[in-house]
Amino acid sequence: MQKKCVLNKSARMVKQFVIFSCLVFVLLACKKIKENTKETAKPNIVWILLEDWSPDLSCYGTKGIHTPFTDQLAAEGVRYTNAFCTAPVCSTSRSAMITGYHQNYIGAQMHRTVKEDKKLLPQGITPIPVLLQKAGYHTALMRSNKTDTNFRDALGFQSDDWDNRKDNQPFFAQITLTGTHRRWRRDADNPIPIDSVELPPYYVDTPFARRDWANGLEQMQLCDKEVGEILQRLEDENLTENTLVILIGDNGRCHIRGKQFLYDPGIQVPLIVRWPAKIKKGSVKKELVQTLDITATILDVAGIKPARPLHGTSLLDQKRKERSYIFAARDRMGKTHDAMRTIRSKKYKLIHNLMPERAWLQYSGYKEDNYPMLAEMSVLYLEGKLNADQAKFFAPTKPEYELYDIQKDPYELQNLADDKGYADIKTQLLTDLELWRKEIKDEGVTEEFRNGGLSANYPTRTLEEWRARYNAWKPYVNRAPDKAVSHPFSAIEQ
Repeated sequence: MQKKCVLNKSARMVKQFVIFSCLVFVLLACKKIKENTKETAKPNIVWILLEDWSPDLSCYGTKGIHTPFTDQLAAEGVRYTNAFCTAPVCSTSRSAMITGYHQNYIGAQMHRTVKEDKKLLPQGITPIPVLLQKAGYHTALMRSNKTDTNFRDALGFQSDDWDNRKDNQPFFAQITLTGTHRRWRRDADNPIPIDSVELPPYYVDTPFARRDWANGLEQMQLCDKEVGEILQRLEDENLTENTLVILIGDNGRCHIRGKQFLYDPGIQVPLIVRWPAKIKKGSVKKELVQTLDITATILDVAGIKPARPLHGTSLLDQKRKERSYIFAARDRMGKTHDAMRTIRSKKYKLIHNLMPERAWLQYSGYKEDNYPMLAEMSVLYLEGKLNADQAKFFAPTKPEYELYDIQKDPYELQNLADDKGYADIKTQLLTDLELWRKEIKDEGVTEEFRNGGLSANYPTRTLEEWRARYNAWKPYVNRAPDKAVSHPFSAIEQ
């Protein structure tokens, strides 16, 4: 009897051990499944677009400005110092970014193409929000409804906030911060004194020019607070760890020689990427990057393979090869006809002006109604008071080719295109530029386009007319940080 009890007890212990072992196995398996699920969960994607902004941020070393939240983002991720868009204006640049292909390749190269002239995208090319939506993402267009693309296809945004997603659904949010688009507000909490800023040498160094420049930096400081709000919301909602955040400009700065032109200030943009789960923080990369690489990165992390090979490559691709060049193109801006192409390495840049007979500053209502410095410098140009570097951009025609040694001449002032010592470099760059143009099916310039548009001449006004505009700008540019003054060429107060 005693022996039987011992055997029953042993059997119970074995049974309990087996049950316990099974429970442990199940728990470990569940834990592994949970870990794997966590590891393979699709990341959220937040794409912050600054309008018309170059790398004029304190983390890039710009003098006078203070952008602590953007600096924080850079410290927690990677900052790229050689990032470039494909076109120096919003609609063409955005058309390229939202698809992943150069704007000329998809027929979207003309800025602000009117509705009736917009065409469908070529077969096999789909806006990335549509692809993300099909892959299970909720797609949101936030803070601004601006999309500004030059094609007819629907973009695929589902709502105006990522909060509208389903439970556990990943989201893609494109957030445009419109403040840096002219017209700028002043920062009453942290005004920037004009003696703390530094102007490029192709601008006149006057109190008026400094104030206009500083006003733009103040507006960026206000946008920096918006960046902080976005980052804080991610933190509050426990989304930071598995959210890829990208901050980038849609094109270069709103100043003379910037937006609308292919000098670096027109096409170079800030690029900061943060993804705590995958990206080492605090790094700086000097490789050449195009904004099309951002499109490729977004589709890469979402696990999406597009129907056609993209023109960019994912920044997270371990097999990614460093670019030799970036390329960009400028075509019609509104009703202003001009065409330029550029190829740029880390050391050299070649610009091919396809319509050299036209002035850089041929009439553009947008520039003349939004660039105070243009009025001041036009007055000084007509009075013969600009130095040689400042006056170059006011010439009545352009050279067909411009070649710059970027490392020696970062402001792109010494054109080496006719220097025999650089003949081989020019030939190589032009050969590679022409090859790229064929690859993107660049149509170039038709005779109808060459002879169309607004006046191709500069000066666009008399000296007296430019003086009147300069005087009209003064109260607005020099307004106190806490005062509202009417814009001289708009009813909007800023």
